Amino acid sequence: MRLESTLVFRSPNDYLELNIAFIVLHDFFITFSHVSTFILPFPTKKAWEGTESELQRKMAASLSSLTSSFSSLSFSSHISQKPHTISLARTESFSLTRLPKVTKPPSLSVTATVLAEPETVDLKKYVKSRLPGGFAAQTIIGTGRRKSAIARVVLQEGTGKFIINYRDAKEYLQGNPLWLQYIKVPLLTLGYENSYDVFVKAEGGGLSGQAQAITLGIARALLKVSEDHRAPLRQEGLLTRDSRVVERKKVGLKKARKAPQYSKR
Repeated sequence: MRLESTLVFRSPNDYLELNIAFIVLHDFFITFSHVSTFILPFPTKKAWEGTESELQRKMAASLSSLTSSFSSLSFSSHISQKPHTISLARTESFSLTRLPKVTKPPSLSVTATVLAEPETVDLKKYVKSRLPGGFAAQTIIGTGRRKSAIARVVLQEGTGKFIINYRDAKEYLQGNPLWLQYIKVPLLTLGYENSYDVFVKAEGGGLSGQAQAITLGIARALLKVSEDHRAPLRQEGLLTRDSRVVERKKVGLKKARKAPQYSKR
């Protein structure tokens, strides 16, 4: 193959564009056959300073070397119809053995419903049987107050049971050890923890206030058992009504005394 052509370059940019085109052709031929690398020699600054005829002569020499490179290329006329494929080594396939289906044994579901009402009804009947005529008809009775809670307490000889609003004291006070300790302090002070049963009607306030109101009610009821109980109960401060209540909110303040942040301007 022989290529004859005359090229005229007006600027170095034209030469660079042609060189880039040859590089692209070189990459294209590399994909099909082994081709030696060829790049047109870029003329130096001194070469560009020559006359136009000398420049054309030098470029013709470069083109002749390029044509000789093209002539050394050999292409096969047979074109494969199959696309080039990459064969990968196939890994050995394995199959997981299917586990036998586990059949669940028939389960027996039992639903148990816990009814709290019968217990409350039984305690209500028990309290009414122990207190004929109600709370007001009893002789050993005391009233205690704390915050907004009011507790009416009745003492009867027994084994130390505590029933508040027809419910067990531990259940009513949610098992809080501090509140349970409050209601037992007067009896523990006199050593009567297993000598009296305590029946309480409490209303108002929260459980904390009701527990402290019960404490005062039991202490006042014990005074009706014997006046000699006054000294030990007074010494423990169980006969003093705690008059502390929540202070009312003030106008212009966030709470009773908490004020908004001061701003000078």
